[in-house]
Amino acid sequence: MSWLTEVRAAAVLLDGVATRTPVQDSRALTQIAGVDVWLKCENLQRAGSFKIRGAYVRMSRLTQAEQARGVIAASAGNHAQGVALAARLLGIDAIVYMPVDAALPKLAATREYGAEVRLVGTSVDEALVAAQAESDRTGAVLIHPFDHRDVVAGQGTVALEILEQVPDVATILVPVGGGGLAAGIAATVAELRPDAKVIGVQAARAAAYPPSIAAGHPVRATELHTMADGIAVGCPGQVPFDVIRQSGCEIRTVGEEDLSRALLLIAERAKLLVEPSGAAGVAALMAAPGAFAGPIVAVLSGGNIDPLVLLRVVRHGLASAGRYLQLRVVITDAPGALAGLLAALAATGGNVAHVQHVRTGTDIAIDEVEIEVQVETKGPAHCSQVLEQLRVAGFRVQNT
Repeated sequence: MSWLTEVRAAAVLLDGVATRTPVQDSRALTQIAGVDVWLKCENLQRAGSFKIRGAYVRMSRLTQAEQARGVIAASAGNHAQGVALAARLLGIDAIVYMPVDAALPKLAATREYGAEVRLVGTSVDEALVAAQAESDRTGAVLIHPFDHRDVVAGQGTVALEILEQVPDVATILVPVGGGGLAAGIAATVAELRPDAKVIGVQAARAAAYPPSIAAGHPVRATELHTMADGIAVGCPGQVPFDVIRQSGCEIRTVGEEDLSRALLLIAERAKLLVEPSGAAGVAALMAAPGAFAGPIVAVLSGGNIDPLVLLRVVRHGLASAGRYLQLRVVITDAPGALAGLLAALAATGGNVAHVQHVRTGTDIAIDEVEIEVQVETKGPAHCSQVLEQLRVAGFRVQNT
């Protein structure tokens, strides 16, 4: 059976279950890329990500005996919610293993859908080992997050929608962790629109696919330290790896700065809330704005972000975008000196967000004090202006 046949069969199963998520044009990204850019909003999908598609297809095809034994899954959060929701819809008991530092909103949502949550290990890979052991012990069916044909076919239904919504799409940018979503999209596009290009995007600090493709088989990533926890997967699945390799799907990587800038732009200009992993495709576009043929569709794969992570990422994104300046300024430790510095900053048009005194250090004299100042600015040009005006005014300034 061809992949397209499987994906179309999955679409029938998902009718009335998964939401047909909208595509939204982005003038901001269109200006950056120089071609039309659309956002496929899987962050607005049920349970907050595309994962319900593959999870439901896989679980709906279990035999009655298998469903009676229950299911087990492992996830950082999005697959967990997809499995939990699918289990509730199908009347199946579900146990989900999640890393101990899983985002609290993802943890809470998984429990609210009715799944039992067990916290194990510090990564999806460690949670998956525990889930497999429990499946072997109890006979409950392991619902793998990406390494199964039914799961890949379910995720491929995203491509069916994209090709109907943006028929002339030339490039589809897809976040990649284990590879299920990219594989499903690539397999579908290869049969329906072989002239269109699918590009997978991984976080550089959790990138297993580039070395795997070079080696010709799945290879474990050397590190998993990224804000994009939804795509922080140690090793590709064999099923999606084979599809991605055979389809010629290009894999790119993006840094943490790229991810934070993309997340900030999506929030500011598209008015959409996404998690860092969901912004990976946009990050690749912003990092290499002229590299892709248009029209472009960037898949926003998920919107389940911890508010605390959002706060940190937004701050980081503001700094990366030149909207947030952190300075160290040495002034005389005397009455009125701090007021003089703040007046000078006010004259630049910068808004002081935080001030801290540091009175000891190897590089300051006994009659000096170092002031750490966080300043909200209007962009990179304004940052340079603030620094220049302070230096002209005689202040010893260090941009941190």
